[in-house]
Amino acid sequence: MTFAATVLTLYPEMFPGPLGVSLAGRALAEGAWSLDTVQIRDFAADKHRTVDDTPAGGGVGMVLKADVLAAAIDHARALHPGCPVLAMTPRGRPITQARIRELAAGPGVTILCGRFEGFDERIFEGRDVEQVSLADIVLSGGEPAALAILDACIRLLPGVMGAASSGAEESFEEGLLEYPHYTRPQEWEGRTIPEVLRSGDHAKIAAWRKRQAEDDTRSRRPDLWERYGSARDRSASGARRED
Repeated sequence: MTFAATVLTLYPEMFPGPLGVSLAGRALAEGAWSLDTVQIRDFAADKHRTVDDTPAGGGVGMVLKADVLAAAIDHARALHPGCPVLAMTPRGRPITQARIRELAAGPGVTILCGRFEGFDERIFEGRDVEQVSLADIVLSGGEPAALAILDACIRLLPGVMGAASSGAEESFEEGLLEYPHYTRPQEWEGRTIPEVLRSGDHAKIAAWRKRQAEDDTRSRRPDLWERYGSARDRSASGARRED
């Protein structure tokens, strides 16, 4: 099954961009995923193809119009009825690796890219659209965020990564940051690869990697560590109840 990606944007020339090279580009050429870009401006009804207007109540900037957005979304849904629609906005819920895996396992995704001051809020009342944020940053538009979301999905598609396990042993997959990596040369500027990684003892290596992942998550991402601890406690409680 081909993963269908559709991007609603005022700048379709930004795609596929980096998704046209490396793993994603090869997968696109091989038909593992498809890409449709939809020019939002094509759905403006007036002769000037107006897509935005001044904010109600006053203020700076411009706001993307609900009627134009709705027409573009309806068109995309007709192209791929089973695909969820995501709107890239700083006001959205932060995307997670778990959500990326859900999207990658489905038929595809439609991504609505914002510009200016954002979207007329009524679009989220009138259409089933999931508001998503890439991070606690503000971009000039949703296109760079859409590229990142699509890259995260595409690399998980069957056959895109060389080893099936490559996507599992990474940051966020188990609720932790990934353990640190080393490679040759064994010594560099007086720094050596940890001895345990040269021991050949796979059990000790696995234990060291788990410990490093936990230590790094605790120190670098206390928010992730707190969620990891809560999930682990819930799992342990469930196991005790089953006993």
